[in-house]
Amino acid sequence: MTKLSVNINKIATLRNARGHNNPDLVQVALDAERFGAQGITVHPRPDERHIRYNDVFALKDQVTTEFNIEGYPDKRYMEIIRLAKPAQATLVPDPPEAITSNTGWDTIQHKDLLKDLIAELHSYGVRTSIFINPESKYFEPAKETGTDRVELYTEPYASTYHIDKEKAIAPYLEVASLSKDLGLGLNAGHDLDLHNLKFLKEQIPYLDEVSIGHALICDALYYGLENTIQMYRRQLEV
Repeated sequence: MTKLSVNINKIATLRNARGHNNPDLVQVALDAERFGAQGITVHPRPDERHIRYNDVFALKDQVTTEFNIEGYPDKRYMEIIRLAKPAQATLVPDPPEAITSNTGWDTIQHKDLLKDLIAELHSYGVRTSIFINPESKYFEPAKETGTDRVELYTEPYASTYHIDKEKAIAPYLEVASLSKDLGLGLNAGHDLDLHNLKFLKEQIPYLDEVSIGHALICDALYYGLENTIQMYRRQLEV
């Protein structure tokens, strides 16, 4: 079964626009779980433009599915993980000013750094995942870092899916098979939506988890949050 983790960054962005607690981030997370989300993802950036430091700790004792905290592993992030002890820490290489994640780790260049970070995260009892591009050269070095999983950066897939879905999926099939052979768990995320998710799951049936935020929240404006989460869950039940 591939789990659906709902990224609630956009809920925090909406709340922050008015400076009050509407919508209530914790309540939305609890409702998302009640509606069928199998995990909650947050990405607390240093400028707190969406998820705030305090949000992480308000959520950590409330989330009953899998709590996934993604981010760039600076000292602040590592301290958040040490204190919050989520189910999973997803390491992304984007700088603090980035609007969104737009590439994966160069696990060749940064292997030693990642190895040290992952050892520290494991000492906290936290499962780790590395955000990674669909290029085979990065996967054996990823295995050598000691990470539990890799998260496939799926924006290139999503951007070309509507043009040629077979071509779009091809590099992902190669690295997914390699991940399986290496014994790495496999997550996926970025620009996945109701149009391209089912095909991804059909082609890579052993995905452990997908993390989806922007598209899911946009769809919820039309379909409602409960219905939207169920729609996404159905795309994964193939």
